[in-house]
This record gives sequence, C-alpha cells and structure tokens, in this order.
Amino acid sequence: MAMASTFINPNFSSISISSSSSFAPRLYSLFPSSRHTPTSSSSSSSTFPRFSSQSPPSPQPPCSAIRCSAAAPPPSPSRRPPYIPNRIPDPNYVRIFDTTLRDGEQSPGATMTSKEKLDIARQLAKLGVDVIEAGFPTSSKDDFEAVKAIALEVGNAVDAHGYVPVVCGLSRCNEKDIRTAWEAVRYAKRPRIHTFIATSGIHMEHKLKMSKEKVLDIARRMVAFARSLGCDDVEFSPEDAGRSEREFLYEVLGEVIKAGATTLNIPDTVGYTIPEEFGKLIADIKANTPGIENVIISTHCQNDLGLSTANTIAGACAGARQVEVTINGIGERAGNASLEEVVMALKCRGQHVMGGLYTGINTHHIVMTSIMVEEYSGLHVQPHKAIVGANAFAHESGIHQKTLQQGRLPNASILLVAAQNDGMLKHPSTYEIISPEDIGLERSNEAGIVLGKLSGRHALKNKLHERVADADIRALVSDEVFQPTVVWKLHDLQVTCGTLGLSTATVKLIGADGKEHIACSVGTGPVDSAYKAVDLIVKVPAALLEYSMNAVTEGIDAIATTRVLIRGENNHTSTHALTGETVHRTFSGTGAGMDIVVSSVRAYVGALNKMLSFVEQTPSEVPAERTPVSV
Repeated sequence: MAMASTFINPNFSSISISSSSSFAPRLYSLFPSSRHTPTSSSSSSSTFPRFSSQSPPSPQPPCSAIRCSAAAPPPSPSRRPPYIPNRIPDPNYVRIFDTTLRDGEQSPGATMTSKEKLDIARQLAKLGVDVIEAGFPTSSKDDFEAVKAIALEVGNAVDAHGYVPVVCGLSRCNEKDIRTAWEAVRYAKRPRIHTFIATSGIHMEHKLKMSKEKVLDIARRMVAFARSLGCDDVEFSPEDAGRSEREFLYEVLGEVIKAGATTLNIPDTVGYTIPEEFGKLIADIKANTPGIENVIISTHCQNDLGLSTANTIAGACAGARQVEVTINGIGERAGNASLEEVVMALKCRGQHVMGGLYTGINTHHIVMTSIMVEEYSGLHVQPHKAIVGANAFAHESGIHQKTLQQGRLPNASILLVAAQNDGMLKHPSTYEIISPEDIGLERSNEAGIVLGKLSGRHALKNKLHERVADADIRALVSDEVFQPTVVWKLHDLQVTCGTLGLSTATVKLIGADGKEHIACSVGTGPVDSAYKAVDLIVKVPAALLEYSMNAVTEGIDAIATTRVLIRGENNHTSTHALTGETVHRTFSGTGAGMDIVVSSVRAYVGALNKMLSFVEQTPSEVPAERTPVSV
C-alpha cells in the first residue's frame, strides 16, 4: 500500500506570499491563515522560506560522503562574516548565542563562582560562539563582577582573524536593571544588552497584572533607554512568545524595532510548542512584523517536551539567524536547546537539507567545553546524551545487516549481534554519522567498542590491545583542574567502619594560611563521620541536599566520582532571573579517587570551598509597578 509522505524542504531563496496564495503546506495547517500585507518582492518583511510538501528532499550523496566530517568540513575562521549587530552579510550564517552562564546557571545546584564563569567564558571563545550571555548582572554583586570581568578580558581578546565574542548582559524591562547590565558589559568591544517583558495573556494577567497598552509602552521605552546609554546592540525578548496573541506580538516587535532593537529573540519560554508550530511562528513574524528586515530574528527554546533542539532547527529553517543554546543543554527546569546538538545538526545536515546553513563554531572544542561545564556546574551528563554522552560513540552490538537486507527476520537475533562491532572495526561510518575526533573526543580504541555479552570475536581481539583507560585519566585530571578557589584542602583521612561499632573518622585539612587542622568524629557510616569531622574544622553550617557516586570505568578497581549538593544555613541569596524572587543559592562539589570515602570528602570540601568563596550578595530591589518577568 502506497503511503504519502510530507517533507519540510527549506529553500532559502525567499518568495513573496500574498493572502490569496494557494500555497498551503502542511506546516501551516495547525493554524488559520496568517495576516499578510503584500509588499515588493525585495522586502524581507514579506518573505519567508519555502516549506514544500510536494516532493521529497534531494537525493542523498554517495555512501562515501554520508559521514558528517566528509559531508560538511568545518568552516575556516575567515568564512565567519563580519559582525554587524542588526544584519548578517551571509544569509546562510547562523549566529550561536550561548547562555550557559545565565540560563544554564539557573539549574538547581549549578551555582558557579566568578572564576569558574570566567574560565568557561574563555573556553566558549575558543569554541567560537558569536555571543556570550555572561549573566544577569543585577541579580547579585557576584554576578555583576563576573559579567564585568568577562567583558574586560574575553570581550577584548581579538584573535588573528578579527573574531571577538559579543558579551551580553540580561536585564528586565526597568531602568535599574538595564543600567546595571550596561555598566557590566560596556567594557567589551562588542557589548549587548538583552531586555525582556512578557507578552502572553496568561503572564500579563496573572504575573505582570498589566494591560497590553502598558506592556507595549514599557517595551518601547526600555529599548529606547538601552540605546540612549550608548549601547548600539540591543536584544529584545517577548517572554512566552509561543503562547502570545499573534497580532499583539507583531505590534510589540514592530514598536521595539522602531525604538532601536537590533535582535528580536522569540522564546518558547515553557517549551510548549512543537517544531511545525514554532517554525510557523518564526515565518509569521517574518511575514507580518513591520521593519523585520532591519533586525536579526533569534530563537530560545526550552526543553520541557524534549523538543528544544528540533524547535531550534525549525526556527533556523524558517529564517531565524541566531539561536540561543547552552552547553550540555543545561538550564531552568528541563533545560535548553543543546549547543552541541544544534551545531552538529547544522554541520551534518545544513548543507544538504537546510539550504547551506552553517555556524562559526570550532567543533573540536566541544568535548572539553562540555567537560568543563559538567565539572563546574556539578550537573552530570546523561550517558545517552547526544554528541557528548558517554555512550554517544560506544558500540556493543547491533542487528542491522545481512539478514534484514535479505528480507528475513531470524527467530534468534543472536545470529547477527556482532555485526555492528564488526562493521565499526572495518569502517567507522557504518554506524557513526559523526567522527568523534570532529568534536575533540580521543577514545582509547579505534572504534569505541564496549565489550558485552553480545560482542563478537573482532571486538574482543581489538580490546585486548588496550592498556590505558582514558576515562580514568580524564576523571583524575578534572578533579585537579576543575576545582574552586582553595579555602580548605584535604590532606589526610582515616576511617574505621563496619558492623562491630560506630564508624569513626579523623580528618586533616590545610587552610588557606597553610596551617593544619585536625578533627575526629563518629557517625552512622564512614562518609557521615568524615563529613562531621570536616564540619568541626570548617565551622560553617551547611545542609547536604544531594549525594551521588559513579564508577568512571568498569572493574572493581575503577575510579569513583562523587557529586554533592549543599546549601549554607547563612543567606547566600540572589535574584532569580525567571521569577524575580530571592533564591537561596546551592553549591555543588565533585571529587574523584580510587577510595570512595576520599572521593566523597574531596567533593564535600569542594562544595564548601565554592560556598565560602561566593561573594555575599544584596538582592536587587525592583519597583512594584515593574514586576519581574522571565525569558
């Protein structure tokens, strides 16, 4: 039985669509026809990409070109177009706006110190992101100082090709926030202010308690105010755009363009839309917003339904030329669109099925950036995470080969379980569409084979030649490199535990002044007694919220990594960018070692160091009539 298939095949030579056009692809079937005022065919405000439901995508390249590294070589640094705030000379270039240090840090337990934020910003510059949203400067003194430090250093580090990232600060739509953001980012060569206010009915009624007219007036005036400070790069976000009334959204966007906005960011704040819906939203905004040809359209997609990457790609295909992402997809609630997923999707498929879309990212720095964010944030990457997960390039077995091609399904799939391993050893592109080396991953064997009960003889033979476990090395190095400023350092630890009596621990810590401090304690187990001994020395009350441990590699002698999450009983607070509420900071710490108790104590001391080095903050006061809003 023949089945009809619908393909979304963007063709980036734009066409004009009038309200009477018979062009009605499936993408738009979810909504009534969009309003559109006909204009000349040269005006980009009346154009959007063609979404074809008539024919499938162009034929795939030969097998030898299917692997992404062969199909889409990384762009040379000189290919990155010159930076102009409100336009991009190359219509196929997609700007990467990284918000790891702002939205990503809003993840529970992901608090980072100023030093850690600066380290990550340096790494993001190596990665080649176009914009670094360095933080929410008005939220705390520490955040302000971190954003300022990033602007001064990273925002002025121009490379040999003229590249330097834009440094952006987030602000709510009030003068105090905007002025504070400007004071933090103004020292960068390319400073940007990003301001936002809600435009959806549910937010205006229940959170802002404002009329449409009031919201429109605030948006217009605050964008103009940001420009009046001397900032010629202003981004505006209508919070909850995905659930906003279209006509009102077009009106607000048109007014902020007149006020001087250079980038319009369209956030799916609650991760509610699906790809067809979000693509249509971007296309409708292109078609119906006055002056849209004078700005860059951006996307910011949350991952509440697991669609953030798909929505982001749909937005780019519909005409967005900036995408807001985070490393490892970290962020509020279920997180954000993942930088590595979006970038590698554009690298792999951008040339063939997205009309030539590309970025300026140096993908060889992806893995190191991912590891750094994982270690500093304390948020572990799930093993099956695309691109950077531990299993992303690990292969145990597969049943994809000869029998299926011959049209027979065996009663026992064990006949072909070794096919994938064997294929990987003979030619990696049989099961890998991305070369691990393209993202900076050096694995301990040629094909990433993991031995299991379904592995074949070829995999076993290859595995026997290995002598070093790369993951163990990375864990030990990370434990030394990705640590907070040292206030206390573990020197010695001795524990006694078992079923014959109470567990006891003796701990020796070295203070910042170099003096030794020793304490003993008893507890319900070795870790509990050791932590109590540490508390006796540090004398800073903290509550342990989370404790987890993982083996880095297989085997009884594997190195253990421990992560803890603590909250100080003293007030370590800041203003939450999403809700505007005063929040109590939590701090994470990680440790690694062959001894699980030593690993646990290192993690706990690391979390305490992060908490102790965190600058005390004074929550920002926001006038009652300017209710905090979120993106």
